[in-house]
Amino acid sequence: MFRLMFYSPRIPPNTGNAIRTAAATGCELHLVEPLGFDLSEPKLRRAGLDYHDLASVVVHACLDDAWAAVAPARVFAFTAQATTHFADIEYRAGDVLLFGPEPTGLDAATLSDSHITERVRIPMLAGRRSLNLSNAAAVAVYEAWRQHGYSGAR
Repeated sequence: MFRLMFYSPRIPPNTGNAIRTAAATGCELHLVEPLGFDLSEPKLRRAGLDYHDLASVVVHACLDDAWAAVAPARVFAFTAQATTHFADIEYRAGDVLLFGPEPTGLDAATLSDSHITERVRIPMLAGRRSLNLSNAAAVAVYEAWRQHGYSGAR
């Protein structure tokens, strides 16, 4: 299955929603510290509803620890500055879909990290800055899963 990675997420409900996406699709959710909240926050628990026990969530102390945990996976960094559309990628099991913190996204240093296989973007109408983090992550995970025939779905 695929891996969804949030680098330094800031808004608890977005991460709660990503936990639901992980539970619904079977992808792994990797959270890279620093987090902008405590994982026990009520807003995160509420957004994740009762899916916490059904999702695979791993917390990493830093990006280097996260890279070590997912190596040798391909890493697709989602950024509005990319030219390649995310749906033009042929995803493979084990691929990492990397998203940055709200509201800034991935910084230049992270985007230039040698672990990044390619930068990709979700197309939007001109003049729009970005999608909500959890919505963008769901769009990406479902595209990767769709390419694999929704393996395991009922």
